[in-house]
Amino acid sequence: MSNDSKAAADMCRVVVTVACCLLLVAGPWTPPPVDGMRVLAVETIAGKSHWNFMRAVLRALTDAGHTVTVFTPFPDGERDNYTEVDTSAAFRMKLDVDLAEVLEKFVEPSAFLPLLVTVSRSLCDAIFQDERMKAAMRPRTDRGGYDVVIVEPMGSECVSHAATVLGLPLVFVVPSPMISYQEGSFLGHVPNPAVVSHLLANHAVPRSFVQRFSNAVLSAYSVFVVRYTEWSLKRADPTKPYDTLAPVRPSAVFVNSHFATEASRPVPPNFVHVGGLHLEKPMSLPTDILEFIDESSNGVIYFTFGSVVKMSTMPDYIQKSFKEALAQVPQRVLWKYEGEMEDIPPNVMIKKWFPQRDILLHPKVKLFISHGGISGVYETVDAGVPVLGFPLFYDQHKNIANLVDAGMAISMELLSVSTDKVLNSILELINDEKYSINAKITSERLKDRPMSPEKLIVYWTEYIHRHNGAPHLKSHAFNLTWYQYFLLDVIAAVLILTLIISFMCYIVIKIIYKYSLKHIMYNFKPKTEKLS
Repeated sequence: MSNDSKAAADMCRVVVTVACCLLLVAGPWTPPPVDGMRVLAVETIAGKSHWNFMRAVLRALTDAGHTVTVFTPFPDGERDNYTEVDTSAAFRMKLDVDLAEVLEKFVEPSAFLPLLVTVSRSLCDAIFQDERMKAAMRPRTDRGGYDVVIVEPMGSECVSHAATVLGLPLVFVVPSPMISYQEGSFLGHVPNPAVVSHLLANHAVPRSFVQRFSNAVLSAYSVFVVRYTEWSLKRADPTKPYDTLAPVRPSAVFVNSHFATEASRPVPPNFVHVGGLHLEKPMSLPTDILEFIDESSNGVIYFTFGSVVKMSTMPDYIQKSFKEALAQVPQRVLWKYEGEMEDIPPNVMIKKWFPQRDILLHPKVKLFISHGGISGVYETVDAGVPVLGFPLFYDQHKNIANLVDAGMAISMELLSVSTDKVLNSILELINDEKYSINAKITSERLKDRPMSPEKLIVYWTEYIHRHNGAPHLKSHAFNLTWYQYFLLDVIAAVLILTLIISFMCYIVIKIIYKYSLKHIMYNFKPKTEKLS
């Protein structure tokens, strides 16, 4: 090798080495920081668990230095970069509802879905007629305006009205798993009922023909009912301000779901899984509860049906079955119960409220008896505690079915309970080690994330702001008609082409047949006929 070649090779090595060192020092590319976004948020539902999820979203943003103004029926105190507008006077709170009312109004989709749309539009009336909201929606030329709107959707597109009027990017916050009957309007795509269970289904995955058939019917029916109800209400009163403008589509949807507890499914990039976002750092338990747990030599069972259903309104035979079953277990029981209870078993403590997350994280908790609310699902999965589920309505059947599918739960029908059924299920869940093992495995899957839910919230909100609403994330499906999306025009073209080809084949075959028949008849004629 010549001296010039050697010098050139040495120079190349030096350049490569310097470049590698610079890359190591610089680290991976990071997006430019976003200076103080101004966020307008609207909580559209007067449900505490719904607000807990929205509050976690907003706290992540304020902790990152962004400014938030939120219209909410659950004000919980001012803090830096955070302003609340109390809307509780315009909202009817639904807490501690009678079980009979839940079963009457919220179980059957035929009753629940039209009610959902009607209530959603009435809440839009309350929100958008509020003078404070009207002031917030006035266009501003100074720096006092907003950069992005965050809303919880419900049963109507009216919730996006503020973003539509202001011409701002919209983010939807869904405190449940994805709302199947709204997914098309959110993301442009309809979930395949052959592989994705409907939100209101009672199975984790549609495995059998019957499940796939019922899932398809439920999917089509729910979309039809929601859209027909909204169309009917628009016709009845076409003067609503939120009906005069075409609603803006969300740039992203933050969904309280995670593949640790839900079946894998295809989703677009602006469908962001943030399941368990509401989980807060554990706190110390109150002294009386801690002593009750610590003094139990066989562990503790925690029993609650959440903040919506009032347990004291359960039929007497159900309450009796629970009391008799719980009295026979060797564990102590913490039972969230509203009102006075007669004949409280000696191993049971009742209270109107318990610090649920802190209790579930205690190592002596052996079982969680739950209705399957999604907040409690992620709290028990995070804690790795098996579940005895009594789903009542909405997403709860599917939530519990997901835990059953994960091997960490047993599901039961509340109205068909008996002492023996409850007792046997409790003993199986506690004594069979597989449920506890599977609960721990599911917990590990939930915690194994490249980025925390809080950081995902901040990243994607800033991403949308950096890229002017990120229109490139929205699906081309929004540009298609319903018959184009389902390829009905293509199928029709194929059928017409098939008919044309079939008809042409028929004509050709008919001509060939006639010619062949004529030729055969000619050949079989008597010779005398041919000569003549």
